[in-house]
Amino acid sequence: MQYRDECWYADIDDAEDRQPDDPYWYADGCRSQADAISVACNELAALGQTVAAGIFPRRISAATR
Repeated sequence: MQYRDECWYADIDDAEDRQPDDPYWYADGCRSQADAISVACNELAALGQTVAAGIFPRRISAATR
């Protein structure tokens, strides 16, 4: 989670590559830190269900190809 340009940014990445250059998911423009945390928690819950179903996430760069 990061504050920049008067808004909050959140991303979901992995332990091997913690830089926000190619996350699995991101939200930009959240109005508050609480909003960014809420959006990220909801996405993590959905991601957990997806992984439990055997479907693994793709990084943003792979998803846009």
